[in-house]
Amino acid sequence: MSFGFYAVLAFIPILIALILMVGLRWPSTRAMPLAWLSAAVLAFAVWDLDVIRIAALSVQGFITAFGVLIIVFGALLIYYTLQASGAMETIQAGMQKITPDRRLQAIIIGFMFGAFIEGAAGFGTPAALAAPLLMGLGFPPLCAAIICLVFNSVPVTFGAVGTPVIQGFKPIQDIAFEVLKTIDPQAVPADVYNHIGQFVSVMHLPMLFLLPIGMLGFMTRFFGKNKSWKEGFAVWKYCIMASVCFGIPYIAISWTLGPEIPSLIGGLLGLGVLVYLTKKGICVPKDVWLFEDRTHWAADWSGTITAENVHEFKEHMSQVKAWMPYILCGLFLVLTRVPQFGLKSIITDPMFNLGLSNILGVEGVNSYIAVLNLPGTIPFILVSIITIFIHGMMKDDEIGSNKVSRAWGTAIAKMKAPTIALLSAVALVSIFRGTDATTVEALIYNGRGVSMPLAMAIEISRLTGDSWALLASYIGGLGAFITGSNTVSDLLFANFQWDVAETLGYNYWQSIYILAAQGVGGAMGNMICVHNVVSVCAVLGMIGHEGAIIRKTFWPFLVYGIPTGIIAFLLAM
Repeated sequence: MSFGFYAVLAFIPILIALILMVGLRWPSTRAMPLAWLSAAVLAFAVWDLDVIRIAALSVQGFITAFGVLIIVFGALLIYYTLQASGAMETIQAGMQKITPDRRLQAIIIGFMFGAFIEGAAGFGTPAALAAPLLMGLGFPPLCAAIICLVFNSVPVTFGAVGTPVIQGFKPIQDIAFEVLKTIDPQAVPADVYNHIGQFVSVMHLPMLFLLPIGMLGFMTRFFGKNKSWKEGFAVWKYCIMASVCFGIPYIAISWTLGPEIPSLIGGLLGLGVLVYLTKKGICVPKDVWLFEDRTHWAADWSGTITAENVHEFKEHMSQVKAWMPYILCGLFLVLTRVPQFGLKSIITDPMFNLGLSNILGVEGVNSYIAVLNLPGTIPFILVSIITIFIHGMMKDDEIGSNKVSRAWGTAIAKMKAPTIALLSAVALVSIFRGTDATTVEALIYNGRGVSMPLAMAIEISRLTGDSWALLASYIGGLGAFITGSNTVSDLLFANFQWDVAETLGYNYWQSIYILAAQGVGGAMGNMICVHNVVSVCAVLGMIGHEGAIIRKTFWPFLVYGIPTGIIAFLLAM
């Protein structure tokens, strides 16, 4: 049987999840367990994995999911801690002074603040931090989720201090370096990653400028009183200014210093400059755009968590004190993620890992959580504890309720639904990847087993032929959709993308362009990946709205791949 047959079968679990969540509007708590079960059946019946291996892969997924759940809990805890201490209302009041315009707030927080957090931490952290902040400012939770998921794309390839490039493309380092040495004997292995990063920034460039304008138009069209695209497009000058503030350091660093810090420095410098220019009134529109009163919102715009419906916010403390938890988050992320500070080697030390080796006796099936390296632990939970003392939360509030116990109790109570959804989703991912252990003769390709996602990718590349460069980014997007990570998408498909380029007779540089498209695809796939969508829904109390979000984020995902593909195709010609 052909790979096409296996590719169709491999797509079944994804199709089930899409039909149930997007089509029938089932919550992920019901849809993902069924998708996981279908993947397990396929792994047993078609990929010929034994039951023990499938169970071990599922446990592997559960352990990984526990790490994601710690991040979700930490993000929830920060939000409720700030809400209980009065800091959230203080931030709302301060943001009103910078600009009360919701369009500009979406750019400052969703795009720029999110880019900085992505550059430092990655792994879905930006949406988990920025979306609750937007909700606290008065954004409909559904809007906040969509905005933050879509904006968390341009910086993602260089997120978590360059991890998607440096770790994601490690499987092809030696192969690519051998080819590079034939054209540049002075080259070093790091040059492979630098070259990929350079062309990643080029391929991201069109959407760096188009995405903010497009998403503000989307926001005013679907969540505004007048249902007008024009109201969002009207602030195009401000969007371009924001893109320049982020883009200049982002591109300059990617071409000079490497892939570790373009998003981190671009977000940090861009945020500071943009806030300064906004206060000066540069490119700030004369009219102020606001959402309607919450009483006029559609029923599906909100979930179980809502911000207070007030228009005048009171400052309970200084702005510096209110923002201190976020400042500390950024500081701790930089100190613990940038190797030069010397703390990264400590928090990533295996002695702090929790997990299992050779799960259920199956050799090679391992899963560990680097507990201290999780953003949910450091900085989220750590900063939440520190905030108790900074904000003086040990005393009961006016109505006799203890602020600390209320914040922690609410955060814990909100974890039930995301726990069910994420355990199933990540176990599904683990089975998908683990099917490369197949011994079915028809599923051996270039000496290695073909996993479910690889079967889909091989068939797509066969059908596209020389037009592959136009579509290579969508394979990266498929990988991110399935695995929930740009890094894992690159790990999954780096060898495959190199093999396709080699089959097409591409030279070193043409192959680099294909790998760069893969890296961009993994970033744009963050918009639609189930695990990111479930995480942000959990933080916003929107479990059950995953399908509605994916229906909206799918279109910018689709559009994102068009200029990326065109640039990759033109470079590879």
